[in-house]
Amino acid sequence: MQKMVRADAFDAPHPDPGIKRDPTSRSPNHPIDAQYVIYRLEEAGSTLLALPATGYSTALRSSALDIVRNAIESYGWTEKRLRPAVPSAARITRMDEALGWITLIPPESYVLRRIVGARALVSPMTERHLYTWRRLGCALGADHKAVQRWHAQAIDILVARLNRPAANDSKTASSAGLRHGRSGFRP
Repeated sequence: MQKMVRADAFDAPHPDPGIKRDPTSRSPNHPIDAQYVIYRLEEAGSTLLALPATGYSTALRSSALDIVRNAIESYGWTEKRLRPAVPSAARITRMDEALGWITLIPPESYVLRRIVGARALVSPMTERHLYTWRRLGCALGADHKAVQRWHAQAIDILVARLNRPAANDSKTASSAGLRHGRSGFRP
């Protein structure tokens, strides 16, 4: 016999304080922390990689059907590449927001931007990072421990910028093109 559970029981805090909360559930009065920023960036990278690589084209298409030359080809015995599910519109919106955070890192710290951007790319199929710490270290000509420290510095910069009150942050708002509702274009 199944026990009935109220729908709002899932929204209640867990009685055991040792259990971590879901990073996606964040109330507006709580400041943003590093775990939340990393989660959102990795979710954005996974969403970006899950988007279809091709879309509709205006090029003319051939209307001729493919000729089946073997019986094996006609029944789907050929290898097909597995693709992740196309992300929802809400995930794409969250992706755009989170990837926009990378621009909050100062332009003179372009190496930190590259590290955060590369580390955010997570395979949607395997949930593994495309760039490991050692691979990033080889690409930058540095030790992988230094790359980890630089990543932590960049995340700390993002947390500080995201927790800054919006009224006092006119430089960030103007650099993102958000002051007057513009989309980044200034005459």
